[in-house]
Amino acid sequence: MSGFLAVLVVVLIFIVIFQIAKASEYVSILKGEKKARQQNNRINGFLLIAFLVLGLIGVYYCNELLKGKILGEAASEQGDSIDNMIMWTLVITGVVFVITQILLFWFAFKYQEKEGQAAFYFPHNNKLEVIWTVIPAIALTILVAIGLRHWFAITSEAPKDAMVVEITGKQFNWLIRYPGKDGQLGSKFFKNINDATNPVGQDWDDNLNKDDFMATEMHLVVGKPVKLIIGSRDVVHDVGLSHFRLKMDAVPGIPTTLWFTPKFTTTQMKDKTGNPDFVYEISCDQMCGAGHYSMKANIVVETQQEFDAWVAKQKSQYALAHEAEGSGAPAQPVAPKEAKDSTQKAVAAL
Repeated sequence: MSGFLAVLVVVLIFIVIFQIAKASEYVSILKGEKKARQQNNRINGFLLIAFLVLGLIGVYYCNELLKGKILGEAASEQGDSIDNMIMWTLVITGVVFVITQILLFWFAFKYQEKEGQAAFYFPHNNKLEVIWTVIPAIALTILVAIGLRHWFAITSEAPKDAMVVEITGKQFNWLIRYPGKDGQLGSKFFKNINDATNPVGQDWDDNLNKDDFMATEMHLVVGKPVKLIIGSRDVVHDVGLSHFRLKMDAVPGIPTTLWFTPKFTTTQMKDKTGNPDFVYEISCDQMCGAGHYSMKANIVVETQQEFDAWVAKQKSQYALAHEAEGSGAPAQPVAPKEAKDSTQKAVAAL
């Protein structure tokens, strides 16, 4: 019923606008088309100036109301520089926006049709065209270069002491894998995937997989660089880390990476935000299907001691798979040697 009423209201609005337009047409006939057009221009010119003033006031008010209240301070060292880049981008584009909008609306008001005032015919000017082409091009090139510098920084080789975490997207949740004491992730083969015992397709013949473990949430150490190895089991997903100001596509068959350094523990962020229920969140920033809205996971940033205590409680996926399957090695398709070798090389390259 509410949908029908909404459609009815829209239809009535269009009818009213149409009737007003017809009435204006009849007034133009009675008064004389030129005189009516000039009167309409004066009204429209005044409305444009009013819209300009109210619009700029609204932009300023919204900025003051929401500034610093959406996500707050970046929670990663890389996020600080990205916030700085965004701030300068907004300053430059904001100044251009204000100047161009003022000129646009003022010219529409100032140079409306009047008696004794004719428009100046100005078809071409090479100097002006060079100015309004070259200056924006230079400004945008600088902004793009700054963005590329940040992009290359977070996708470059991570520090040698960085911890490694693998995150794999699937409809509609995240699969998180940690290396064991050896600090290396074992190889995978997609035909080994089994949601019950082997969700990412680990190759149990690879000894590096014997101590890898899975987690339902991501645990990170404050102040320690972390390298994420990102992949997907099905469609394209996107690892969104809004509090850290980072995101990266999760692409089937093509591992992607990024690294960052968390600045604040989850406990510190609870104090900073005044929200006792605060959690860092991993979201999927790519429309990936009907359950896209529910595809998220939590991140816990903690001290090294807290992280070590958490790791000590985890059990390797290899051991869990053996328990689930009973005694003996769990049944799985055998990966061709070429596929195993290529997978191992890809993991080693990352």
